Amino acid sequence: MSGRRREAPGAEPRALLTHIAKGLVVDHWRRRALEDAYAEVLAQLPAPEAPSPEARALILETLHAIDAALRSLPARTREIFLLSQFDGMGYAEIAQDRRVSLSTVKRHMQTALTACLIAYQADAP
Repeated sequence: MSGRRREAPGAEPRALLTHIAKGLVVDHWRRRALEDAYAEVLAQLPAPEAPSPEARALILETLHAIDAALRSLPARTREIFLLSQFDGMGYAEIAQDRRVSLSTVKRHMQTALTACLIAYQADAP
């Protein structure tokens, strides 16, 4: 046994509050970055094509839910999903680039898409 004494959870309230505060700050800046990126995309749209304020709010809620779902995925699954969805790479191309089998890419994509669908459905009114 080590010489360290285990403290009961909550025995260090200042440390706990500091940890929670840091997490909230990170979440705030992550949300802010996502919202800023969405605002940049909206700024490029012609005015008649821009969504209404209500639609924007719903879209942002969905984006936040999907972002949280993607952050919860293993790094390799997230990477494969992003290569497919945002870099436009095909499954075979990803498999070759990442030196994995095509079935591995498909498995990771299924996991990521399922997580996004669950996040979307959980966020739906």
